[in-house]
Amino acid sequence: MDAADLAHCRAAIQEGSYSFHAASRLLPGEVRDAALALYAFCRIADDEVDNGIHKPAAVLRLRERLDLAYAGTPIDAPADRAFAAIVAEYDMPRALPEALLEGLAWDGMGRRYASLGDLRAYSARVASAVGAMMCVLMRIRDRHALARACDLGVAMQLTNIARDVGEDARAGRLYLPTDWFADQRRDAEAFLADPRPDPGIRRMVKRLLFEADRLYWRSEPGIGRLPVSVRPGIFAARYCYAAIGSRLRRQDFDSVTTRAFTTRPHKIALLGLSVARAATQTILPESPVIYAPALPETQFLVDAAAAPDTARAEWSDRVLGVLGQLEAQDRMQRGLDHAV
Repeated sequence: MDAADLAHCRAAIQEGSYSFHAASRLLPGEVRDAALALYAFCRIADDEVDNGIHKPAAVLRLRERLDLAYAGTPIDAPADRAFAAIVAEYDMPRALPEALLEGLAWDGMGRRYASLGDLRAYSARVASAVGAMMCVLMRIRDRHALARACDLGVAMQLTNIARDVGEDARAGRLYLPTDWFADQRRDAEAFLADPRPDPGIRRMVKRLLFEADRLYWRSEPGIGRLPVSVRPGIFAARYCYAAIGSRLRRQDFDSVTTRAFTTRPHKIALLGLSVARAATQTILPESPVIYAPALPETQFLVDAAAAPDTARAEWSDRVLGVLGQLEAQDRMQRGLDHAV
């Protein structure tokens, strides 16, 4: 990677993802640089979809950028050039960034999620896909390690969703499972129109964090399958994100009126804890949890990273189908805008 491109990626992550930037400091140089470039590309793509006026068009442009990166002719932008270098250096299975693309397409379509399983499927695409790509950067293709990395990705995304309930609602987005509203005989649209941290919403946030904690616990044995040099950094990511959930608990699960965050001294303490945990794990026997099956929602990512050529055509057809739906929606929206 070009040094200037890497510096741009580092600045983008420092501004947009404090928790990952803090955790990345514990990664060895080669992995850290590649990880920063990967996260920058994914973060910028996510921001363009979230903040764009025409979300479908932003996703479709991202597909073109992926095509160019994999062809070795990225657009003239630092994050794209750095990502193309990663693709070439690490033989990145295309199904992994395409899974992220599908998740962003779901965002562009304004998709909602009926159940916790549906929400895990979304989290697999926008977060676990990045975790699987991180394993590729570490030269890890072990299925058990990949399954646990995907657990960690889902846990992180559920934490993000729990933290951003109010912010998302004010932007017209809903990630809380709609079945949970039905269970409480509540109207999700009424919540979006007037988001408040009432006891029902707080219970939903608590349920999300309970599932996240379960998956944080399941993810830990996988860190023992990673190179010793990267374990402190991955523990740091695990602890920095989980700390957001701890903060939400102290706020009585109110993520509507207050946004949970961790302070700089707290992050420094978590980095120290991560180094200690990594050192301990090298001498403890391997946990049998490492052999737990992958979540059904993340199994396709494990397969893609461990055996890239398996079902590749089927997966590509599926993503193209979702993008076709998105393109039709984009044409309809543009037609309505033109008519107005």
